[in-house]
Amino acid sequence: MAEHAPEDWTDTEQALWEAYHQGDILDLRSGEADTDDPFGDAVWGGDRSVRAKALAHLLLVRPEPATGKVASLRMSGVRITGSLNLAGAAIGDYVELHECRFEHKILISEAAATTLRFVNCLIPRLEASRLSTTGDLHLARCHVPGGMRLTDARIGTDLLLNQSLVGSDRYGRAVSSDGITVNQDFEAERLETRGELSIRTARIGGRLSLRGAQLHAERQHNNTCLNAVRVTVGHTLYLTGSADRGWVGSRGYYGSGYGRTPPPDGPITPFRAFGRVRLSDSRFDGACLISGEFHLEGDDELSLRRIHTPELRFTCTFRPTGTVSLSRARVGNLVDAPDAWPLGKHLGLTGFVYENLRPMRAFSIHERIAWLEGSSVDFQPESYEQLAAALRRDGADDDAREVLYAKQRRRRATLPLPARIWGAVQDATVGYGYRPGRAGLWLLLAWILGSIWFATHPLEPLKADERPHWNPVLYTLNQLLPIVDLNQGGWNPGGLAQWISAGLVIIGWLLASTVVAGATRMLQRG
Repeated sequence: MAEHAPEDWTDTEQALWEAYHQGDILDLRSGEADTDDPFGDAVWGGDRSVRAKALAHLLLVRPEPATGKVASLRMSGVRITGSLNLAGAAIGDYVELHECRFEHKILISEAAATTLRFVNCLIPRLEASRLSTTGDLHLARCHVPGGMRLTDARIGTDLLLNQSLVGSDRYGRAVSSDGITVNQDFEAERLETRGELSIRTARIGGRLSLRGAQLHAERQHNNTCLNAVRVTVGHTLYLTGSADRGWVGSRGYYGSGYGRTPPPDGPITPFRAFGRVRLSDSRFDGACLISGEFHLEGDDELSLRRIHTPELRFTCTFRPTGTVSLSRARVGNLVDAPDAWPLGKHLGLTGFVYENLRPMRAFSIHERIAWLEGSSVDFQPESYEQLAAALRRDGADDDAREVLYAKQRRRRATLPLPARIWGAVQDATVGYGYRPGRAGLWLLLAWILGSIWFATHPLEPLKADERPHWNPVLYTLNQLLPIVDLNQGGWNPGGLAQWISAGLVIIGWLLASTVVAGATRMLQRG
């Protein structure tokens, strides 16, 4: 550690050395909002400037802290000239910059640091691949027009990108952070990107929050605005809205947890995605909350393929304009609403497994079947079985049978013509076994018609010397219910009457069994 600043340093740099030595803040702000705005047009002269090489020298040489002080780099309203190159450096002291301007990119790839905080700063580009910190990395309310690279970085606690505005690099990526590890929370609330936010294979110990974020794909490069494939999140993913009253005018570092709690019915800024969103093969150990706006064009897709989570809340108030795919996803509770899903065969449900249905708003069984049949694949019998099983677990047996009935009707359209005809007969007569009441009505009709026929066409007795009392109503009922003996066996039908009697027996076996099965199910439920 050095005791004095180099002699060729400017007065401002000398003052920074002393502030570092004392653990104080070097604050060069004028107090005028327009002049101090790091994103404005006001010119900051030499009295507010520090050379990047002096800053690097300060962080690497590290002045001896004053007695009873903790050395740290803290400054506000400073312009950093030249390119700051700290690649591979070991930054041992705390760094916090507010409302500063960097003229050139920051290069801290392969560096090791404690905590780095850049708040409300203008940074042309950030190169921080394989950066390792033991504390936080904050880039809150920053403008980074050239994008940032955090590939394979290791963040000891939290990563914050709240309220930052990030442009894209030459490949159309705004934030490249594939393979990043964040031990606690990754917050990017109200982040605005002009390019892809890529966090493929990231490992996040806490929550991943994109509440109120505005993500725009660079269409000339690719159509993806969020690429979070094979991500592991230890708590919850938030693609939801952000309450306005918790942000406007705030000077805090964080996007939440300060000030009064906003009212639940207050104005919010929704999460918005303009481009493809990929969450395939990701795991969310707490929950996956999705209630934003997805502006999808052409082949754009919100991909939730093969995700695993105990709870998926899909409660968009604005229907996604493209495809939503849940193929092979596995969730515990599915919390949704009938108007949250896309229309027009833009829903992928192949192999989608869920344990329980917990709709936020009324979701009738007919709407649920329409949701199922809105799938992009023509007929998927396993989807109907999955829905019926979930309804049975909730005790909704009638709704489960309604789903299985819809399955048979949908299946009929895929069969050859003879099978479709037979299916139509089954549907009209017994509802594929799921409409026992319909079978009972057919039985009643057959009883009435048979009784009328035999009333006008009485039968001869089986034995000429015996004349039992003739009752056409009981005789018809005896034929329809062959397992019941009503003492009507003394008659000898012949010719057409014989054929009618045989038909009644066949109809009785077919329809009565369906009625009995339905009654048995009702008794079992009771």
